[in-house]
Amino acid sequence: MERSAHTDRRRWLIPLVVAFGFLMEQLDSTIITTAIPNMAASLHETPVRLSLAITSYLLSLAVFIPISGWIADRFGARSVICAAFAVFTAASALCGLATNLPMLVAMRVLQGVGGAMMTPVGRLILLRSFPRAQLIRAMSYVSIPSLIGPTLGPIVGGLITTYASWRWIFYVNIPFGVLAILVASRAVENVRGAAPSRFDTPGFLICGAALASLQFFLETVGRGAVGPAPQVATVAIGIGCMLLYLRYARRRDNPVLDLTLFRIRTFRIGSLAGGLCRIGISAPSFLLPLLLQVGFGLSPIQSGSLTFATSLGAAPIRLVSTVALRRFGFGRLLVGNSVVCAAAIAGLAALSRNTPHWLILLAIIGMGLVRSVQFNGVQMLSYAEMPQARLSRATSLGSVVQQLTMGLGVSISAALLGMLSGPGGVPSVPQFRAVFLLIALLPLAAMPGFLALRPEDGAEVSGHRVAQA
Repeated sequence: MERSAHTDRRRWLIPLVVAFGFLMEQLDSTIITTAIPNMAASLHETPVRLSLAITSYLLSLAVFIPISGWIADRFGARSVICAAFAVFTAASALCGLATNLPMLVAMRVLQGVGGAMMTPVGRLILLRSFPRAQLIRAMSYVSIPSLIGPTLGPIVGGLITTYASWRWIFYVNIPFGVLAILVASRAVENVRGAAPSRFDTPGFLICGAALASLQFFLETVGRGAVGPAPQVATVAIGIGCMLLYLRYARRRDNPVLDLTLFRIRTFRIGSLAGGLCRIGISAPSFLLPLLLQVGFGLSPIQSGSLTFATSLGAAPIRLVSTVALRRFGFGRLLVGNSVVCAAAIAGLAALSRNTPHWLILLAIIGMGLVRSVQFNGVQMLSYAEMPQARLSRATSLGSVVQQLTMGLGVSISAALLGMLSGPGGVPSVPQFRAVFLLIALLPLAAMPGFLALRPEDGAEVSGHRVAQA
């Protein structure tokens, strides 16, 4: 009896392990944006070029997430989660030691490898460790970092950059990582899954080459870093690899990314139309700190004390989203909110140096609220009609699409700023305004996909009652 009680108490340390992973990832993804201008000055780069520090991490996540489940089944959950924390923590320390942009980007890629194993394997451990009756309670503990991380990130980033050095935004991960390894080694059992099928190495390499080539193009276009010929070559390689993978995946029983999932209407619309919309609503997270610091001349702490408001209301808006989905269904909610998202992004173009800070704060809060509604709606739609047997593959593909589109939001906005300001130039306020207006078109471009939704699509999840003839 005592041993059983001890085991049960130790099991409740598992949500703490997973929460560490969520907190480190959420802090890392939000804390860096506030520090970009200072990082650029320290590394003798333009702020726009520092978009690479964000997109390289997101691209690494997208590439390596699909293999996380296979590795956990092959080597055991405890071994993989501890290794993931160790890689992420070591890469964070090396990011802080970076002396130039190539070194920083390389270490951010390594950080992404750790992050790609850390969060998905953490979820897997949670699902395997608790019976369904206790799972909601366990997951409620884990969700706390995902709410406080985006709120704390910009403020902590502003404080560190203003009163210490930008390098400490990476060093803060070290104590969390060490503590997470200690707790995980004690609380998590080294459970292996059923004998995993042979890993799809060719598919993994083809996908990685496609994503890396297209990302390279977006990071160099309009910035004078390379000539037109290498850019055309990388686009050709990227498109060629994508077409090759489409043909390859049809002939394989167990491809690394199962593209047949796009035959399910709700998943296809949620992933593709939702992804296009996500590109637009992810861009302000990169653009706003630059506008406030480079355009308006605010300090990092002033910038962080405004941009943190993007995540305010994320928790209560989920309740509002649930009620709105029940009332309007997925189609009408996502179409209407796409228009509101476009208006919110375009509204950021109206901000100026003379805009009162309270008004900037309101605009940022509004942007965060409508973004949360769209994120939640698209996420629920994507898995609303997914068969249970295909859920694992769907979450893998969905996670890849999510990371890619978030990275594209940063890459595209940075490329537009680079083209307008010229190679090595510092963007001006009018150029920021032009980019906001162009980015605002993306949620509108996603509307035809959402208009294709039927009233009954995802009704079991949304609770929307379709009127009967």
